[in-house]
Amino acid sequence: MSNEIDLHGLTQIEAVETLVKYYNRQVKAGDYRRIDVIHGYGSTGEGGALRLRIRSFLARHTDCLGYEPGESLRPTNPGQTMVFPAKALPDALDLLGEEILEYCATAKTLSKISGKFRRHGDTRILASLKGLEKQGAITSFYKGQYRHYQAITG
Repeated sequence: MSNEIDLHGLTQIEAVETLVKYYNRQVKAGDYRRIDVIHGYGSTGEGGALRLRIRSFLARHTDCLGYEPGESLRPTNPGQTMVFPAKALPDALDLLGEEILEYCATAKTLSKISGKFRRHGDTRILASLKGLEKQGAITSFYKGQYRHYQAITG
């Protein structure tokens, strides 16, 4: 049985969420076999958006998994990444928090954040922002009448 997941045609957020669900379902079942993640190589010649997003996500979670780009295969396949599960990945709310942190590298208003992540709903967005503030990962401040959120780096 093939142990692969094809993420073609998904948005970046959908692709990460789909991968996390698949990965966690496998780990919870005690299955630690390699997962071949098919994300495509992009048409720009610089790496597609999905490939870059998936690999960036994997790089942030090396405490939970190992991974190897398809370029290391013979023959090479830049449209694939091999993932080696070790333990479960963070849940969806934590993933939303990561997305918000990345988005707020420069200060953003709540309106901008809500617009960007609207598919998650205001309740989840506000809960995630509150959690990030409690963790000290994000700060908020007022600029005029608008509240801004900015990720704390370093």
